[in-house]
Amino acid sequence: MGVQSKYHRFREAGEEANVNNVAAFGQPVKSLFTTSKVFTLHRKTDITDDREQVVYQSWTKFPSLHDKTDVTDAQGRQVAHIERKFWSLHERHFVTMADGKEFQLSNELFHLIKDITNIEGLGWQLRGNIVGLNFELYDENERIIAVIGQKMFSIHDKYCIDIYQPEHEAATIAILVTLQHMIKDREARASSSSSSSSSSGSN
Repeated sequence: MGVQSKYHRFREAGEEANVNNVAAFGQPVKSLFTTSKVFTLHRKTDITDDREQVVYQSWTKFPSLHDKTDVTDAQGRQVAHIERKFWSLHERHFVTMADGKEFQLSNELFHLIKDITNIEGLGWQLRGNIVGLNFELYDENERIIAVIGQKMFSIHDKYCIDIYQPEHEAATIAILVTLQHMIKDREARASSSSSSSSSSGSN
């Protein structure tokens, strides 16, 4: 079993729930795990259960200016559609669920230690720890919905998610997929900025 720390809550399928999650919120009702396929034309992510059976999948059209992504269940039925608002100062993403429900993820700026993402249309909030790669999803009444942990240094972009309100599972998965894209976008911008700085410094 991997070492679990206060600030790093990722775990693999088959391992026990993170001790810090259990201490803070109790045993999760359900846990899911993501693995992104690399070296494919369309970005694909499998979301599996504790037995490593695929429960959901996400597909991203490429190339896509708006990062259009579809989430389906194991039978291929539509769960959610996600699009990024281009040139948005607040990293805004739009999510449309299969039942017609719509909401937006908008990242608050200027938070140095914690990321705060408001989920407009649901009244939820995603709070993150940049250092520890952990994120907690709260409902409009400040009750925990899920805890997300990201694996460090993973080529397959692995996450685990402990779910505490299973009735919101579909929306939670859509938020998780959107979070993955927001983090990738931020990493790409940071890499691009670093490359630009290096190029200008060498001229």
